[in-house]
Amino acid sequence: MSDLERNEQPTLFSLDPDPWVADAMDDFWVARVVFSEPPFGPYDYLIPEQWRPQVQLGCRLAVPLGRGGRQVMGWCIDIIHSRESNSTLASTEAIRDTRLPIGVDPQRLRPIISVVDADVLLNRGLLRLANWISECYVAPLGQVIETIIPAGVRSGAGTRPVSYYSLSPEYKENWPAVRLSAQQRTVLEYLSRFDVPVPSHQIQRHADVGPSPLGSLVKRGMLQLDVRRMHTQEFVVAPEQREKPLAFNQQQQDCYAAIMDAIEARSSQPILLHGVTGSGKTEVYLQAIESVVASGRQAIVLVPEISLTPQTRQRFRRRFQRIAVLHSQLTDPQRHWYWQQIAAGKVDVVIGTRSAVFAPTPNLGLVIIDEEHDGSFKQDKSPRYHARDVAAERCRLANVPLVLGSATPAIETYHHARSGQFKYLAMPNRVESRPLPLVSVVDMRVADSIGKGGRSLSRQLRQAMQDTLKDGGQIILLLNRRGFSTCIQCPSCGEVVKCRDCDIALTHHRDSDIAVCHFCDYQIPAPNTCPACRYEGIKFSGIGTQKLEAEVRHQFPDVALLRMDTDTMRKPGAHEAALSAFRQGDIRILLGTQMIAKGLDFPNVTLVGVVNADTGLHMPDFRARERVFGLVTQVAGRTGRGPKGGRVIVQTLNPEDPAIAAAANHDYISFAREELQTRVKVGYPPFRRIVRIVVRSASEKQAEATSVALANAIEAGFDAEVERDSFQIIGPAPAPVTKLRGYYRFHFLVVTPCLASIGQKIQASTKSLLLPDDVQWIVDVDAIDMM
Repeated sequence: MSDLERNEQPTLFSLDPDPWVADAMDDFWVARVVFSEPPFGPYDYLIPEQWRPQVQLGCRLAVPLGRGGRQVMGWCIDIIHSRESNSTLASTEAIRDTRLPIGVDPQRLRPIISVVDADVLLNRGLLRLANWISECYVAPLGQVIETIIPAGVRSGAGTRPVSYYSLSPEYKENWPAVRLSAQQRTVLEYLSRFDVPVPSHQIQRHADVGPSPLGSLVKRGMLQLDVRRMHTQEFVVAPEQREKPLAFNQQQQDCYAAIMDAIEARSSQPILLHGVTGSGKTEVYLQAIESVVASGRQAIVLVPEISLTPQTRQRFRRRFQRIAVLHSQLTDPQRHWYWQQIAAGKVDVVIGTRSAVFAPTPNLGLVIIDEEHDGSFKQDKSPRYHARDVAAERCRLANVPLVLGSATPAIETYHHARSGQFKYLAMPNRVESRPLPLVSVVDMRVADSIGKGGRSLSRQLRQAMQDTLKDGGQIILLLNRRGFSTCIQCPSCGEVVKCRDCDIALTHHRDSDIAVCHFCDYQIPAPNTCPACRYEGIKFSGIGTQKLEAEVRHQFPDVALLRMDTDTMRKPGAHEAALSAFRQGDIRILLGTQMIAKGLDFPNVTLVGVVNADTGLHMPDFRARERVFGLVTQVAGRTGRGPKGGRVIVQTLNPEDPAIAAAANHDYISFAREELQTRVKVGYPPFRRIVRIVVRSASEKQAEATSVALANAIEAGFDAEVERDSFQIIGPAPAPVTKLRGYYRFHFLVVTPCLASIGQKIQASTKSLLLPDDVQWIVDVDAIDMM
């Protein structure tokens, strides 16, 4: 008999499943799961009957993965019912494509192993935001979610399991009729007084029993056990003395009214609050937040890390009782405790750095980003999101306003505001009509400017310091370079002492007599001879904050001085102690890097000196001038805030540079206008968007070859859908920092009119490329670091 004949033979029994079996096979639930590490997913898993009540969007699931079925932890991003073939979010907005494959067999789906989280860690709003970040910034969704949820929250840091007991419903009335031991009866008598579960330690203390009666009653089914994780410590900050709102001037009142109109209208159009330093922007923020809190909603305030000073925290705590301050020095238990307090609606105002944009506020009413131009709002590792754009999307989803405040807005933000995409509010005057400080530019090319005692302080700056100290004022000196000497070079053969692993010159730190790489922390003893030719007259040149400190101490030996940079501010609380000493007048001269340029408000500072305004001016980055202008303007704004007034002295080798000249005149508008004219000619942001792709490898040739292959693949992928003149690929070429941490780096730019689906196109066009195992590449959307 042939196989064909055998297959055609009739059977006594039907091969089709019974109707009730077919019905069950057609009625099942599926969890869509993503992972934070490869393979990222998403993957579909069957939800067994016993787990259906516990599986929720945003919770973690233990699932099998791979042929061996190893247990891994993933995030549930969707729950799909087979008969509906749609997501649980169908009534609102689906997270991903939630259709199940036609004719999917539930028996081919692996079941989940368990539900990890008793409580959902990621609410639906944050889940939608995570999906937007994933698509916009070309990052795996699981990786984005673990960026949103802090590690301390995921691990339950600072908590311990606590057993809660309650009477089983069927025994609430008839338990007295059951035969019980004396201790069991005592336990039930105590629990019968409560309508809510009671922790075990409370039962044992009041009923004077041990754990044994509780366990036996659970086994008999008379008690229900619920194990919860409870915090071992609360991190409540002592309240500050309450401060009343300040009276507005007219420009503050106008801006406040415009923000309130947006809040009441539930408008999500971003608002640029462009106010000069000392114009009273913070008071506008505070009173707008007070109105939001009074309506039962919450506010998020983002500030750069260096601006989150004790002074800033104290000012907010004097106006709001229920406040959470999120910053990098929080421990995991602290961060977890604050996260739960925020999610429970027990916090009205969240103030913090970049990651605070993800605070799980249940009823968000307003988001504010102060110093919105600051580069620290862009994350430098995957997902490489910008908090300003993430905040804008979160506000769009929640229909609440986003206020962007700055004296020197990012050029992109200013352009969006002037073109009508954002609302523009101006505060061009300081409070109480105080004048902006007079800025004097010192040309350091002129020999007459350089006095005795070193090249760091010009004659004009040194004289101004003497006058300021004589009048009882305080001084801030900015030099945005750490270390003592920034270059170690042999005058005989020209050899520059560089990092072993980076294409970077080592910086001499005299306090420990070492040469350090500020990128990877590689260090060697400071050389006495040239490592190449053994010449003994090796030269240490350039100036960092250590050398500036030594020179100032030599010039002003009897004046209290403090240096603030990452080398001196390593200990917890060092930043707060330093600023407190300066505020109290114990320190007369404060010098340091950009951490002293922002967020400080000291009325007795009457002189600011910018020791070298050219730092960073000639970097191979189209935003270099914008950064210099912003830094000089911001540090200049630290003076003249009190009745004594103030002045600024800017030392430079490029006094004619537009950024220096505009900063000296406090003229942001002219600077922005000229910068925009330059950028529109070359097609740079804000007129086009930039995606930077960086390839790195231990082999220089491998990195170069891979970057060329990627660029070609991406260009070919765009040809089918985009006209050739609507996008441009610049490069590949060696990155300005060609070698970093032992890897050679090549990069290229994809310049495009808009970012719509560009991430998907990059992924699709490079999916089939087989890259060497030792090659890594990253995609940086809206890159701000071109080095």
